[in-house]
Amino acid sequence: MTDCCSGGTKLIYPCSGCADVGEIADNAARKLSRDNFGKMTCLAGVGARIPGFIESAKGADENITIDGCPVACARKTLECVGVKPSSFVLTEMGLAKGKTPVTAEAVKDICAKIMKTHQNADTGNCAPGSGCCCG
Repeated sequence: MTDCCSGGTKLIYPCSGCADVGEIADNAARKLSRDNFGKMTCLAGVGARIPGFIESAKGADENITIDGCPVACARKTLECVGVKPSSFVLTEMGLAKGKTPVTAEAVKDICAKIMKTHQNADTGNCAPGSGCCCG
C-alpha cells in the first residue's frame, strides 16, 4: 500500500490477541487496510521468521503495530527482527482489556484515532492544498 503523503509502503500488523482489545486491534487493522490507509500483513509470518515477511517489513517505509494491551506482542515481534514500528496500544487509547465490547463503533473510533495521530505526525510532509490525506 502506498502512503498518500510520502509515496512509501505502509504495513499494518495487529496483535490479534484473544482478549477483546486484541479482536478490536485485528478488526481495526482490517478496516484501515480496506480504507487504503496501509496494507495489513501477517504478524505470524514475521514471528515464524519467514524470510519474505521479514524482508517486507525491513523494506517498508513504515511499519505500524496495533497492540491490544501493554504486553505489545506485535511491536516486540517486529523489534525482534530489527524493525522499529510506529506503535499503537489500545489500552493507552482509552480501552480496557476484558471490559470493552467488540463493536463496529469501537473499531471505527480506534481507526479514527490512529489516522489522526498519523496525520498529525505527517502533516509536514504534504504540500498545502495538495489534497493528500495529511493536508
